[in-house]
Order: sequence, then C-alpha cells, then structure tokens
Amino acid sequence: MRPPRPFPNAPRCPADLGRLLFVLCPLLALLVQTPEAGDWTRFRGPNGSGVSTSQDLPHRFGPQENVSWKTSLPPGHSSPVFSRESIFVTGFREDSLSTTALDRKTGKIRWTREIPRDRKGNLHRDNSPASPSPVTDGSNVYVFFQDLGLLAYDARGNELWRVPLDPVNTPFGIAASPVLAGDHVVQVCDGESGSYMVAVDKNTGQVDWRDERPLVRRGFSTPVLYRPQGGELQVLVPGSFRLVAYSASAGERIWWSRGLTWQMKPTPVMDGDFAYVLGWAGAADPGNQEDVIPFEEALGKHDGDGDRKLSKEEAEGAISPDFYRSWHNLDLDLDDYLDERDWELYRLRRSSVNSIQRIRLGGKGDVTGTARGWQYHKSLPNVPSPLLYERVIYLVKDGGIVTTLDPDTGAVLKQARLTEAMSRYFASPVGGDGKVYLLGENGDVPVLKAGPEWEVLAVNRMGEDCYATPALVDGKVYLRTVNALYCFD
Repeated sequence: MRPPRPFPNAPRCPADLGRLLFVLCPLLALLVQTPEAGDWTRFRGPNGSGVSTSQDLPHRFGPQENVSWKTSLPPGHSSPVFSRESIFVTGFREDSLSTTALDRKTGKIRWTREIPRDRKGNLHRDNSPASPSPVTDGSNVYVFFQDLGLLAYDARGNELWRVPLDPVNTPFGIAASPVLAGDHVVQVCDGESGSYMVAVDKNTGQVDWRDERPLVRRGFSTPVLYRPQGGELQVLVPGSFRLVAYSASAGERIWWSRGLTWQMKPTPVMDGDFAYVLGWAGAADPGNQEDVIPFEEALGKHDGDGDRKLSKEEAEGAISPDFYRSWHNLDLDLDDYLDERDWELYRLRRSSVNSIQRIRLGGKGDVTGTARGWQYHKSLPNVPSPLLYERVIYLVKDGGIVTTLDPDTGAVLKQARLTEAMSRYFASPVGGDGKVYLLGENGDVPVLKAGPEWEVLAVNRMGEDCYATPALVDGKVYLRTVNALYCFD
C-alpha cells in the first residue's frame, strides 16, 4: 500500500530542507504503518525464521513460575502473532470458529469474533480446525479456516471482508498459515486433489490470482518470502516433489527446484540466497524407493477393459502389495479408479526421498541442477520446521532427538536424545538471547544453550498438551497450550 503524502498542509520550506523532508517523510510514514522491526507478525516470526532479537528471555518458567499473565482461550493449535497493540490467535468450538485479540501488555481479551462452522472438513487426530496461525500487518489481522476460507478484521474486531474458499480433498486437514506478500494475503491449500494457492488483496478481499497445483498432494508447509537483488518479491512454496517460487504480484511460476519428498510439512528457513528445506513422509526414507512403470505401460499390461484407467481389481497386479492395501492413498480423487494423474503421483511418490537440503535461490525455470546443494537424510523431524540460529541448524525429532548441522556443509555437529523430554514434537524450535526453545506435545519445554555443542539449560513442565509454536517477543516467552496463552517474563 502506498504511504500517504506526509504533512500535506505543512508550510513551504527552504529548498534544502524541503528535499530532505521529501526523502525522509515517506520513510517515516511507512515506518508508522508497519510493525516494529523483529516483531512476530506471522507464523514463527520474521519470515518464518523462528529467530528473535529479544534479550533477557527467561529459561525457567511454568504454570507457577515466572508467569506474567495467563489467559484462557478456546482450543486451537494456531500460534500467537503480534500487532502493535494486540496478540491474535484463533480457536474453535463444535459449531463455531473464533478469532481473539488480547492486549499485548496485559493479556486481557480485547475482543473475540465467532463465525458459524458451516462445514467440517476431514482432520487428522493431531490436527485442529484452528491450526493455521493468523498474520497481521501491524493493525489488521487476516485468518484462515479450512471450514470457511479467509477473513480480515481491523484492530477493533470489525470484519473487513471474507473470502469463502473451496474445500480441499485431504484426509488430514490443512495446517498451512496465510502470509502477507506485499498487499496480498497468500494461502496454500494442498490436498489429494484440487490443490491450489490463492492471493487476495489485503485491503479489499478481491482474489487477484489463483494457481492450480495438479501435481501436488497433501501439504502443510507455510510459505516464506524471497526478493533477489534488484528483483521482484517472490513467494517460496514447498510442495510435493519441488520448491516453487511464485511472483507475489502476479502468481507466475518463476523457478523451481525438484527433489523434495511427497508430503511437505515444515516451513523452510532462509539464509541470504539459500533456503534449507526439510521434508519427511512415510515410506520415503533412503532405500524405500521403487521404480514404477509409466502409465501407458501399466495400461498395456493391466487395463483389461480398455477404458484407460485401472479399477481396483485391475490395479492389484500393478501396485506393490503394501501400497495396494492403502487404496485411499492411490485413488486420490476418490472416483474408484486410477487415472493418469493418480498413477503419475504414485510414481513420483515411490521415487521421492526424505531429506533436509540446501537450495540456492533464484533463476528461471527448472534450476534443480544448479540449485541443489548438500542433503542430509537421518533422524529427520516429521512436523517441526528447522531452526537456523547463530550459524547452526537445529532439528528436533519425536522422542526428543536433537540434531545440529553445519549450514554450509550439512555435517552433523551434535546429536543426542533429551532423556527428560522424550515427547512427540509438533511445535517448531525458536531461538533468541543465545537460547533455543523446544516444545513437546505433552507440555515439556526443553531450553538449550545455543551452539554447535548445545547444552540443556532447563526442562520446564507445562502439564498440558501443546501444539503451537512459541513466540519470543519483548523479552518474554509466549506459549500457547491447548486451553490458554501464557506470558513468561
């Protein structure tokens, strides 16, 4: 959005001072309209990095220790985001979906807005109708619910617009959060069929562009932003088998790098012109791959009635037994047949490999050959995103296995199990003030002293299930359990 002309009624000033004001005033006006630098305005903070510049962050806390405030909330898995005055979260009831604004200083609820939950999409038992986190421009807040679409509220809770979106065919639900790219709210909706992403004008709610993603299966990753030197703003979207860079303004695919696994959950992290992209999915560890014949060859061997698709009976001899038993993972559009798209995605799935990999950003078209750097394949997290903090990559895997990697080479720096915090992990690690904060599903919160040879400073116990990623803002740790938001000081 173009900033308003500063001081339109100011008296005319001498030429030198006028030129100075001409340069400085638009910049000052722009600063007034944007959140403070380093604020946590989207999922996982600045560009999804999970890195905070806050100082004096506590490493010991819990329900009875160092609590600045606690506010009860409707259940939900979304992570808190921060405007200049408010903290925003989403939640749900059986028949409603809610957006709540809390006072940033006191934690008191400023407003809650509920909308009817008119449809109920499929969800994995570990997912939630309120898993995607909000995003804010510092004043207004933008939220996404898979059971409706996108909504926008102003700072006082007045609804600005809503954009109903198509339901997505996914057995596990959607967890990708909306992001702001310039004046667009961008939302990724990847499923077994009908995958798409959409960009909505944040001021009007008008859909400015939409991209269909037919060769993408279910996905849960939240995009990050990239602007090459002298170039246009790009939206980096990890999806099945490839990372794609879209033009933020027009939705055109600028470049892509192949080699991702078939189901993407974590959000990438950036380092200048490099991204570190993590993906783990079932039956895709090294050694699980299979060469699958092309569709035309499969038809020639197994399409007995010549209708150019395979029924369940015809496919029995064409599909490996382990995968044939999971018919719902093959018949992606649920029409009781395997068509060419179903088969191609099966082929791609059986060739994909889980990894975290370094990818050089930029270019045009397919850049796989020059973009892909090192890859690491062991002890990979399922859901948590990687953290790149003070030149060390942190991974946390179910069971409390923590691995640190060298970002330049992918070499393992340290790997060990947190014997006092062997939970499952859904929340992503975050770092600030020389510390790394992890959060287990059971409410265990290990805090590490950051470094290649990290050390455990404390393991805090919340005593309640946790799925949301913590926020590190204003020298405080904000942590959402399934029923409350805590501020630790």
